[in-house]
Amino acid sequence: MAKLPLIVGLGGMNAAGRSSGFHSYKRMIAEVLPAQEMAATWQDLARRMGLSESDDVTPELIEAIKAGTLIRRIDSFDPDQVRQQYQAQLTGGDEHIEFTLRKSKLPTRIPDNWQLEGQGSRVKITVHGELGALLEDRTSFPVTSGGNIPAGFDPGKLYNSRHHPRGLKLSVYGASDALNSLGVEWRDVLSHIRPDEVAVYAGSALAQIDDQSLAGMLAAPLTGGRVSSKMMALSFAEMPADFINSYVINSVGSTGTNMGACATFLYNLRQGMRDIQQGHAKVVIVGNAEAPVVAEVMEGFRVMGALAEDEQLKALDNSETVDNRRACRPFSSNAGFTMAESAQFVVLMEDALALELGVTIYGAVADVFINADANKKSISAPGVGNYVTVAKAAALAQAILGPEGVKQTFVQAHGTGTPQNRVTESHILNEVAKTFAIDQWPVTAIKSYVGHSMSVAAGDQLIASLGVWQYGWIPGIKTIDHIADDVHQSHLNILTDHAFAGERGEDYKAVIINAKGFGGNNATGLVLSPAQTLTMLEHKYGSAALQHYWDKNLSVRQQATANDQAACAGQETIRYHFGEHVMDESAVTLTRESIALSAFEQAIALPQHNPYADYSESGQG
Repeated sequence: MAKLPLIVGLGGMNAAGRSSGFHSYKRMIAEVLPAQEMAATWQDLARRMGLSESDDVTPELIEAIKAGTLIRRIDSFDPDQVRQQYQAQLTGGDEHIEFTLRKSKLPTRIPDNWQLEGQGSRVKITVHGELGALLEDRTSFPVTSGGNIPAGFDPGKLYNSRHHPRGLKLSVYGASDALNSLGVEWRDVLSHIRPDEVAVYAGSALAQIDDQSLAGMLAAPLTGGRVSSKMMALSFAEMPADFINSYVINSVGSTGTNMGACATFLYNLRQGMRDIQQGHAKVVIVGNAEAPVVAEVMEGFRVMGALAEDEQLKALDNSETVDNRRACRPFSSNAGFTMAESAQFVVLMEDALALELGVTIYGAVADVFINADANKKSISAPGVGNYVTVAKAAALAQAILGPEGVKQTFVQAHGTGTPQNRVTESHILNEVAKTFAIDQWPVTAIKSYVGHSMSVAAGDQLIASLGVWQYGWIPGIKTIDHIADDVHQSHLNILTDHAFAGERGEDYKAVIINAKGFGGNNATGLVLSPAQTLTMLEHKYGSAALQHYWDKNLSVRQQATANDQAACAGQETIRYHFGEHVMDESAVTLTRESIALSAFEQAIALPQHNPYADYSESGQG
């Protein structure tokens, strides 16, 4: 029987704020939570954004926080001052052009129409005829809306992040935040398992693409920049996992990333889930980090017609002013998606170990289904694969929860805010709801708050879903005032306002998280509520084991709360251990049965039995 992978930690950062403590979730539903519930979230954001060091939360401070969070005008670059260069052929009025350069700046190949005259350390250059040149300009970008992390916050200032791309800064921050949420020290977790019973699956769909990485490396020859030795190495798509292994948790376990465009987080979640189900790992850190709010990257999506441009948004509102806050409008009249940055991580744990350690159980990953689109007219067009993944997730929900239990689920839609998505995804969800006799299936789409963070998108959806079972509200799609006429909704309840789900979300036993990735990468996950998870654990392990768990969990919760309060007060721990406890060949003790590493208490067992004994001549292992 498969083991149940439990979600026992969560962390990260998106446009709504910090994930641990459910602060990003609370920011989305701030208007329905009591002031005392929101106080810590406002305090956390105020310190993070550099707005206040005081615990006093004033109405003016709250308004300033709101202005610098969620989707808004882009602040990672100035959309009115985007640098561009144009090719030009210059000619002088008297048929020649004169200028001087330092000798060290002369081109390697001197053009035939250049005449040089030495003047000390400089050279006078006379050009007869035309001079080819690149002219620098500043232009306005047609898209000014984005989902930047809270204004003023730079995770790189919390640790020694010199030359780190923004995506890797977010990775270090997000993984640290997730570990801080455990309420158990990481070394204590490691003492209960072998070193190879840890896995990390993390990455980015677009790789690291800012000036410190791939973008800077490719642009350097044309912009007069310099390629550093770190740019290529730090650009790799799996680098978030590499950083976590080497500098955050000191891991020799399984590692890598599974890429599936905008469904990537769920691809990694499935890999982590399967490692635990099959006994390959007892603890898995799963996540993604993406920092694509970069003008050059956004231009690539814009010319595809994928992004919501300012003029299109103005036309939708019949206004002369763009409403950046409402740029993403899932299932309504819309124009395109809104690019965002984010890092989201969850800690998965084998159920027996979780009960032993007493870590808080936020839910369980029942399964993640992945299917391609088969033959299609274009690589970017939606296809049939998402029908398969959503139907499988609903069928599994029915198998676990029963015919009535499947009706106690809600949907976190991909909900990008594009005209095509609103039609295709709503049809998929509506047909599945019909098939499983679900009437008024609740559907939400949190990209309306935080934008589309590409590989991280389903992570944003998961964290927000787990918040429902803590505070009792499903975030509604507040950026829309109507459902578009072409949206299929006979069996759906597309939420245009926050929906109460019971004091601790007890009205819902599971969430279906949907992701549709470019190229036909469809993934749908079924995540069980903490209450449903604990019920299942009690059936398996008995009430005495659960009581022992609750006894241990009390102190763990207290420590996790203390860690959260410290972060709100600006005193969070960022785990970055560059060059510490490095092992070399002297740290390895090798026998035929095991390999021991000096930094770990337990040795790694080496395979002793032939797993293919049935295929051997003697049948012996």
